[in-house]
Amino acid sequence: MAFKRYLGAAMSSLLLTGPAPAQTVEGPAVTACRSTGLVALQAQSSEITGLVFDAESIAISAADTKVEDVAVKTVILGEAYIERKGAAGKADRFVCLVGEKGKVLLTFFTAK
Repeated sequence: MAFKRYLGAAMSSLLLTGPAPAQTVEGPAVTACRSTGLVALQAQSSEITGLVFDAESIAISAADTKVEDVAVKTVILGEAYIERKGAAGKADRFVCLVGEKGKVLLTFFTAK
């Protein structure tokens, strides 16, 4: 009987502290990161025509942290293909920080 209570408590704590529910690559946070990332990239170069996230590489993590006094609620990591004049080259890595109410705080791209 004590073992069942222990097991139940252990399972409950896993549910409370485990990973966030999976979000698809088309989820609102990922879509927001893609659209704001594309706008930022296009501001740097008029040659950029599109941005494609690699669904296999996307990792979405719930967060409960702050950068100074700005809350960060979600961190998204993965690989993206930046299309220039309609053609995509090698994949670049990206990180996207999402704050409260789904607001994108930062999308950063770097070559591998």
